[in-house]
Amino acid sequence: MLRYKGEFYLQKTLMLATSLALTTPSAAQVSPVPDPYAQGRAVVADINRIVTPNGVQETFEATLGGARQVVNVRGADRTNPILLFIHGGPAAVEMPIAWAFQRPWEDHFTVVQWDQRGAGRSFLLNDPAALASTLRPERYRDDAIELIELLQKRYGQRKVIVLGHSWGSIVGMMVAAKRPDLLHAYVGVGQVIDFRENEREGYAWTLARAQAAGNTEAVRELEALRPYPGPGAFDLQKLGTERKWNIRYGGLAAGRDNADFYFRAPRLSPEYTTADRQAWDDGSAFTMKTMFPQLADISFAKLDRIDTPVFMFLGRQDYTTPSPIAAGWLNRLRAPRKKVVWFEHSAHLPFIEEPGRMFEELLTQVRPLSQTKASVGRGH
Repeated sequence: MLRYKGEFYLQKTLMLATSLALTTPSAAQVSPVPDPYAQGRAVVADINRIVTPNGVQETFEATLGGARQVVNVRGADRTNPILLFIHGGPAAVEMPIAWAFQRPWEDHFTVVQWDQRGAGRSFLLNDPAALASTLRPERYRDDAIELIELLQKRYGQRKVIVLGHSWGSIVGMMVAAKRPDLLHAYVGVGQVIDFRENEREGYAWTLARAQAAGNTEAVRELEALRPYPGPGAFDLQKLGTERKWNIRYGGLAAGRDNADFYFRAPRLSPEYTTADRQAWDDGSAFTMKTMFPQLADISFAKLDRIDTPVFMFLGRQDYTTPSPIAAGWLNRLRAPRKKVVWFEHSAHLPFIEEPGRMFEELLTQVRPLSQTKASVGRGH
């Protein structure tokens, strides 16, 4: 069972605190020996095994910006367009959750999951003391650009599709703004446009929900946060309190008062051992403490042009990173093509809340922008 009290509860809510943090498996997820989930992981691994003649299923280490990082690549046909999923957090890895939604994508895309510096399996590969000073948004952007160039060469592709989720939408947007020439398209999910404005709108929504429900405890705790988020650096304790109630009222996962279904998925991941899940915890704590002060004033509000197609896949009920902010920003953006796709029954996690719809939209809206057999060797 995940624990929701005391020190761990605080730690978990703080990991979720930035509209960016979507993921800390608890220490309780690190299973005793023998691992009770081993048989389940073996079944999942066998079901998801890539067996097609031109398929790809590999995990490798890449050195990006001087830091060793883990990359997982899966697809039924390596000539399909590459889709790079940039996870949230910081350090909220998607690799151990991808088994729950990604397999259909792999018939039409070569899907790349990447544990960023200081995150998940990559956390174990580097000295945290040496890594700390490198944890800057621009460094993550440049890591992503290096990875894209590596993927292009490794798989003979001219361009890739980038999907950025939550914190990863900051990294992805920065890539799209700096190097649009590398992309077929950029897809923002749980898109962060203005971090401070996200917090103001999310807080107002959460407080209104608590008041409407007559939840005196929630109202008291939330009103005690005023002014929220306030000027200057964000207060992690306040963010933790806001997120506790935001999650309770469905701002993270629509129609649910918790996200256990999401946080527990890594237990069955073929890509993650018990030690890897512990590294996820440790990397989240380390990265959040180191990175968080830098994030308060991140804003793309003045970014008005991106020279690649831009899609916003937005959960209608997302009040972790409130969707109306991203939709309004896209209206002002100049891009070769742009579109908002609404997921009416989702909040912050549409790829797992509405996985069929997410796959459909990637297939019909985004994939046609790439050439199915667009390889350098073929001269496309």
